[in-house]
Amino acid sequence: MWHSLRLQSLGVISEAEVEFGSGFTVITGETGAGKTMVISALALLRGERANTSLIRKGSSQARIEATVNLDDVDLAELVREAGGEVDDELILARVLSPQGRSRAIAGGASVPAGLLAKVTDRLVAVHGQSDQQRLVHVDQQRIALDRFAGPELAATMETYSTQWRELQEAKRQLDALNSNSAERLQRLEFLRFGLAEVADLAPVRGEDLELQTEENRLAHAESLVTAAMGAAHLLADADITATSLLNDAMAHLHAAEGHDETLDLLAARLKELSIDLEDIASELHSYGTAIDIDPQRLGGVQERRAALGMLQRKYGPTLDEVIDWAESAAREIADLDLGEEGLAQRQEDVKNQTAAVEATAARISQLRRAAAGRLATAIEAELADLALDKATMNIEIEASEIGPHGADRIRFLFAANSGSEAQPIGQSASGGELSRLMLAIEVVLADRDPVPTLVFDEVDAGIGGRTAVEVGRKLARLAKNAQIIVVTHLAQVAAFADQHFVVSKNDDGDVTHSSVFQVDGAQRVEELARMLSGLEDSETALAHARELLETSLVV
Repeated sequence: MWHSLRLQSLGVISEAEVEFGSGFTVITGETGAGKTMVISALALLRGERANTSLIRKGSSQARIEATVNLDDVDLAELVREAGGEVDDELILARVLSPQGRSRAIAGGASVPAGLLAKVTDRLVAVHGQSDQQRLVHVDQQRIALDRFAGPELAATMETYSTQWRELQEAKRQLDALNSNSAERLQRLEFLRFGLAEVADLAPVRGEDLELQTEENRLAHAESLVTAAMGAAHLLADADITATSLLNDAMAHLHAAEGHDETLDLLAARLKELSIDLEDIASELHSYGTAIDIDPQRLGGVQERRAALGMLQRKYGPTLDEVIDWAESAAREIADLDLGEEGLAQRQEDVKNQTAAVEATAARISQLRRAAAGRLATAIEAELADLALDKATMNIEIEASEIGPHGADRIRFLFAANSGSEAQPIGQSASGGELSRLMLAIEVVLADRDPVPTLVFDEVDAGIGGRTAVEVGRKLARLAKNAQIIVVTHLAQVAAFADQHFVVSKNDDGDVTHSSVFQVDGAQRVEELARMLSGLEDSETALAHARELLETSLVV
């Protein structure tokens, strides 16, 4: 659920904050007051492209900030991985600058705008006039039907999508084997030559680092021996050694042992140091005697490193990547060097995969056909409540060429009146009918969609009177299962809201600015009256507004 939305220097709004409730919130205002800025703000928080024209004139930046509930564990982890902090609530923000740059923020951390889109896609669905136009497209109609069909179809579609991708890849590989024989032979020759080069040297993972260490030691063997043996001599074998000096110091301290705890502790530390020096002297001596001064071995190491370096330049750049390349080349050779028997097996595999895809597509078609009748009936029932009781809805499913979404061509056919032939909704529905149709579909799909917040931007355009009352009642019912936010110009719709916000425009002659405030009681009656008649003090309009509010109590 969205708790709050704060706008700063966005369009005509200099600064505003809206606190959303859990039910039905409505936003109204005069034309041009800026009520659609709420929709623009939500679009920016959904990761849409920033438009510098939205920045208020004279402002250094525009900022949109929202506070939302986030109980989705996966989304919370996504935000945390991006560096954001998530508690029970999540703060999302978008900052726009006049220079065209924008910043997206989630949980206090700057994130890609795409991350905002991933998060908000599961938190809010926005429906406006453009969404109505999308409804005429068959792909959107397919999506609506699939949503209604439920979890069995969703699971089957997931299986189908995997099968489809694997089939396309298998076909691609088979086509390459069949059509590019000359290129395939050239590729085989290259891979075999490279694999032979690598096999001839038989590199081992990590060998290059070990050889580098050994070369350094062999190249500086004399200086290493001199350094180690010289140090060991000074510690243990010289006339006056560090060890003998320590022993003399300990003898002095031993004479006063037991008289003061501080001095005893220092004596103990000297004893430990003496033991460490003896150990170091012994290890230095062992190190010096173990170093080989072997020019022949040095030459062999350098030759091996040069040979491995040649492989790394051709197939690397690291030795591990050379070995990875060889392993991959061996697999590719096995794929390319199939022979007639192997090619026939590949063809058989593609045939079997095609049969599996077709079988799953047939099951998808079966599930869609079973759901289509139920969806059409449910939409007609909702349309009847929206003063379209004579409307008919048919969902046509025809077989089509198999593709990434199955083998069906889906069309929503609509007739608004009795006796009219059902036609594709883009050809048969007026603007007002399309608004109601979309709302009816959304109501039917409400319990099939996990999105907790639905936003409607003037989807009631083109309707009025009793139909508008039914739209308001329908939105109020929808708000029992989801958070509903509506931008409207109809008092009949606004009257049903649990919360009512007004966007008010002020113009002092120099600059226009708008503010957002919540209305209740007498103020709300006055706003509804203004929406009904354009006059706030019309007694007739005020009476009608009060009547609407009383009507809204029965949902």
